[in-house]
Amino acid sequence: MIETSTPTMLDKTEPAHCTVCCCTLANKILMVLFMVLLIFAILFGNLVTLAVILGTKHFHTPQGYLKASLAVADLAVGIFVVPLSVYAEVYLMVTDSAPEWTSYNSQSVSFHPCNVIGPIFAGCTLVSITTIFLLTIERSIAVLKPLHKDSVITRKRTTILIVLSWVGSFFLAVSPMIFSSEIALEYNSCSRMCNYALGNIGEFPSPAWNILLLFPAFDFTLLGGTVVINIISLSSIRQHSKRRKHLAETESTVTKPTFSDIKAAKTIGTLTVAFTASFTPIAVFVVGNVLGNKWCNFSFFAFWILATNSCWNVIIYSVRDQKFRLRAHKLLMPFQRKDTTKT
Repeated sequence: MIETSTPTMLDKTEPAHCTVCCCTLANKILMVLFMVLLIFAILFGNLVTLAVILGTKHFHTPQGYLKASLAVADLAVGIFVVPLSVYAEVYLMVTDSAPEWTSYNSQSVSFHPCNVIGPIFAGCTLVSITTIFLLTIERSIAVLKPLHKDSVITRKRTTILIVLSWVGSFFLAVSPMIFSSEIALEYNSCSRMCNYALGNIGEFPSPAWNILLLFPAFDFTLLGGTVVINIISLSSIRQHSKRRKHLAETESTVTKPTFSDIKAAKTIGTLTVAFTASFTPIAVFVVGNVLGNKWCNFSFFAFWILATNSCWNVIIYSVRDQKFRLRAHKLLMPFQRKDTTKT
């Protein structure tokens, strides 16, 4: 999402960067293959997730709505963000020259593809963080206050929160361009995707840099809160399990979270760990960038590790949620039968 001082692909004033992903033809082919496979993984996984959630009454719950919102955000990465990188890299391989728009930032031309793709990637990343935070809140209420779950967590309130998370996340995504004329978007030669950058390469104007710091501040605040809430919820689950073993008869009269609520809370905890792991390299990169390190090779891995997070959710649901797994299997059975018939 944030890139500060690295050059564009065809920067005329500096030599081309030979990054670990693109120094040889073999590396370039492997990189493009990785991107193409990532597109299929994101599209397949999140379309299956949406089909299961929308097509199964059991998942028509506030939690299901939040998971659907998360799937849509991930789907947008596979539809818009990664394909642009594939196009730019294939064009470069075939013609031995990058597309003309990659040699300029968004301030130099009237229309730049990154003006659309950059905010989409940033906005969808922020939506994902916000949605995981909301999922954690929803599960913590179900675990800590099971009597109040149905009255506090309603479909209407959840829908409103989802809309606000999308509006707020995309407003934050475009705010650097709205509030500072110093901020540009470019196709970066290191990360091989659209990133925010300062218009004057090599300079760090204080107001513009402060605006860019909105991203890590927002992300760390929500992720930190999510981790704390998950720890509290999981600690409560552990204490409840111990009490149930030793005081089964006494506890039978006490309202407690259901097994499905506990299972769902653990699934959201796994989602939190996965997203935190994928976001940590970006956080390290941003801090290093502030300190003056370009870290070109690390930039590529940091941004694409974050992009791969868009296909993790369906794997986590399939492993942790038996009902989701069975429903997904039923949806895919007709395709499996067709393959069997052909063979």
